[in-house]
Amino acid sequence: MSKIIEIFNVSPSSQEELPLETSLPLTFLDILWLRLPPVQRIFFYEFPHQTSLFYNTLLPKLKKSLSIALSYFYPLLGHLTWPNDSHKPIIKFIKGNPLSLTIAESDADFNHLSGKNLTEAKQIHDLLPNLNISHDQASILALQVTLFPNYGFSIGITSHHAVLDGKTSTSFIKSWAYLCRKLENEVSELELPLCLPHEFCPFYDRKIIKDPNELEAKYLSDWLKQGGTNNRSLMVWDLQVPEDSFRGLFQLSRSNIEKLKEFVVSKQKGTRNENKNLHLSTFVVSIAYAWVCRVKTEEIENKNAMMVLNIDCRNRLDQPIPATYFGNCIGGKLAIVKTNELLGEDGLIVAVEVLSEALETLKDGVLNGAENWSSWLLDGLTIADVKTTGAAGSPKFEVYSTDFGCGKPKKVEMVSIDRTGAYCVSDSSNGDGVEIGFVSTKKAMEAFASLFVKGIGS
Repeated sequence: MSKIIEIFNVSPSSQEELPLETSLPLTFLDILWLRLPPVQRIFFYEFPHQTSLFYNTLLPKLKKSLSIALSYFYPLLGHLTWPNDSHKPIIKFIKGNPLSLTIAESDADFNHLSGKNLTEAKQIHDLLPNLNISHDQASILALQVTLFPNYGFSIGITSHHAVLDGKTSTSFIKSWAYLCRKLENEVSELELPLCLPHEFCPFYDRKIIKDPNELEAKYLSDWLKQGGTNNRSLMVWDLQVPEDSFRGLFQLSRSNIEKLKEFVVSKQKGTRNENKNLHLSTFVVSIAYAWVCRVKTEEIENKNAMMVLNIDCRNRLDQPIPATYFGNCIGGKLAIVKTNELLGEDGLIVAVEVLSEALETLKDGVLNGAENWSSWLLDGLTIADVKTTGAAGSPKFEVYSTDFGCGKPKKVEMVSIDRTGAYCVSDSSNGDGVEIGFVSTKKAMEAFASLFVKGIGS
């Protein structure tokens, strides 16, 4: 268990350069996620030193670098609100608002929580802060640093899904880490200016997101109908973590992935699907393999299985937008298949084919079918008897490169998948291949682990 030691209110270091008051309107790509649960990640770092070294040396640098980072990411200090005179929610920033940084200590087993073994899903929940969310307004970001005395520490980040997507939230924490690495004691004492490189600086212009098909009006209408008539509440869905939930993190090395690719190609040769355009990317092959293993070990009884793929739209819109765009810029594609086809001998090939077919539709535009996205989220899918799973995260986020000056993370967990049942895909802790994390029952996780290893022959 962890106990709170102190809660700091951290303000930007360059207050004079910030506007007195400003607001950012949500785009249709933000509004889509309006009431979904916050996104939560935990970064575990080894720090086998005396507690005094953490409090006297590392913590001051974490606080100071966070203050500098917030000068660039100042909307994180605001609130999400839905004013009566606005037809849609906005991010409202008022100069002087601080960010909550919780400092805690835990007596839990650091090596167990940061290891590769299966763990009870709820064991790490107290390493995360909560957002303050009411019907009228919601905080955007909360941070918690938890010390495991003499072993290590964790950084937990909770972010509002309607304000930040995965790329933006990881960009923020990487910016914080970069500044912390650069904060040498001499700089701190002399108060020399420390700046964030241009490639880290967030891009705030919302006018670059075009909405020719009036998706904003559609998504707003759908949300307003949820829970009543003209319901402008900002309360997020209270999705519960199923009982007997265990967390697992599994690695596919580069050689494992190449072996799976070669297997798919060899099995497809000479079949009627030989000329199908397969997307044999690391992401597709990894998700396909994990999907098949999970369907087999969770004993799914639904007739249909569906995988929802999150697609970064930043370089796929008619007018590409900067990689540092601040906000949500993700869409979705669906891959649907009969469950028994995944259970069969050629399950992996089938999975790769249906995922490839879903990605092929990107040729028609990343927003093709976007008028249905809110319906998928709010009303369920029209396909009867379907087991739906999502794929969150991306190896491209390179979460394991997030170094605050004491080394790369030992482990990175996306905790919010507890409630959604999705996979999280990321780069790996040892730099070889990818990691795939998800939550299921202990029985299913143990069966999955066995099948996963057996299938790659290691």
